[in-house]
Amino acid sequence: MKLVADTSGLVSLAATTDARRLALPLFLDGYDVAVPHHVIDELETIAQYSDAHAQAAQAILDEQDKILIRDSVLDPEFPLDDGENAAIQLTKEIGAAFFYCDEYSQLALIHASLAEPQLVTTPRVLKALVVHGDLTNTEAKELLEQISQVRSWETNAYVQQAEQLFE
Repeated sequence: MKLVADTSGLVSLAATTDARRLALPLFLDGYDVAVPHHVIDELETIAQYSDAHAQAAQAILDEQDKILIRDSVLDPEFPLDDGENAAIQLTKEIGAAFFYCDEYSQLALIHASLAEPQLVTTPRVLKALVVHGDLTNTEAKELLEQISQVRSWETNAYVQQAEQLFE
């Protein structure tokens, strides 16, 4: 199944050692993941730092042979950064079924920009891995808690609500 991922979602999915060991390989093996070159550029920039986000970005870059990397034409009217812009445009260009993004402050705008593809976030990706039998509910919930700590989502209302997916 075709899925286009934005930088934010990929970094979230690889934000902890457990996620890199469990969720990231399952995700990359279970979906036809595509990203625009802008996302790779953003990951390379993030990887230059020395924190958990940098380690996550590097883990994704280390697995980029499992990702389809494509050019995408930017929409000059789109009000988000080039990574999100290019990823949304690529989603439309290749007819992807899903767009994976964790830009929680902009979900309404991103959702409105997508006619056919379904917008998915890290909690939804983890739930899909549970539904497909790749993770247990307990493993997914623990991963989401770890990712939430690294990504500073402890007070994010969307993530708090999504935690109910694993109960």
